[in-house]
Amino acid sequence: MTNVKVYAVLTAKSGKEVELEDLLRGMAAPSRGEKGNLRYDLWRDAAEPSRFILDEMYIDAEANSSHRETPHFQNYVGKIGELAERSVYTVTAVDVTDL
Repeated sequence: MTNVKVYAVLTAKSGKEVELEDLLRGMAAPSRGEKGNLRYDLWRDAAEPSRFILDEMYIDAEANSSHRETPHFQNYVGKIGELAERSVYTVTAVDVTDL
């Protein structure tokens, strides 16, 4: 199994900072409760307070895919476009033990 890490960088649209933060905070508990979720943390950019970073990790690609099918993720998808600009990066580890 290969863990899957997801970083999402979300910058609130003007006047949408509170709504964005509320939406993202609301995702934490149900996402952390999913089978296969190893991490779900929310960060705020110290230099740009309207920018948030989601830091997620799943046991494998299947768990990440299952996350995207949940009602809370579907709710997020339905709202995020009006609240923020976003970039999402899905990454896997590079083995550096032999370097």
